[in-house]
Amino acid sequence: MVLKKIIDGAYLVPMGNANAVLLDAGPELVLIDAGFPGKANKVFDAVAKLGRKPSDIKHLVFTHGHPDHIGSAVPLIQATGARTYMHAADVPMVESGGPFRPMKPAPGLIRNFMLRIVFDEKERTVPFRIDQHIAGGETLPLVGGLRVIHAPGHCAGQVAFLWQETRLLIAGDVFINILGAGDPIGFEDEAEGRRSQRKLAALAPQAVCFGHGGSIVKDAASHLERAATRR
Repeated sequence: MVLKKIIDGAYLVPMGNANAVLLDAGPELVLIDAGFPGKANKVFDAVAKLGRKPSDIKHLVFTHGHPDHIGSAVPLIQATGARTYMHAADVPMVESGGPFRPMKPAPGLIRNFMLRIVFDEKERTVPFRIDQHIAGGETLPLVGGLRVIHAPGHCAGQVAFLWQETRLLIAGDVFINILGAGDPIGFEDEAEGRRSQRKLAALAPQAVCFGHGGSIVKDAASHLERAATRR
């Protein structure tokens, strides 16, 4: 699967067990996140499916700075010339190429196993520059408005985006949706992560997509509420 429609103008792009989101609401495209390394062609194929070209991606916005969300950033930036955006808390580790802050696994054997498989705080990535530091509470004037919600816990610089009021919540890794919406694989600060989960659930979006797993386009608010209170 190269491209899957979430709602009108928003598409999920699988990037190697992590997702990017492509927003198309005018002459410019916005890409949110860049998946694992070596997956840039997934984005180019998705753009072609929309009848567009890579240079139409003018903005590359990140939910946070973990390697599975920035891995293909460099070739994407080189091909598109896109302006880059990230929360200030994660900019130093991205611009230095790591190392990354440690995480502890979320509760449960499956997440414990997944964290050990996919995350290595000592991993190094190709550094790149972030053009614009973003902060919670601001609205980026892109594709009709991207409201930034700072939602730390999984990662200090974790943000989510609310697109066009409450039409779509782009949740990053505040939750994942593998075997149902629930915890990410790990937390830098679990208590803070729980507060962020409740914050996102309270937004009551019409649809929600995640950094890992499928999107929810029906009863999204109730799914998030259950995920934020399930222990």
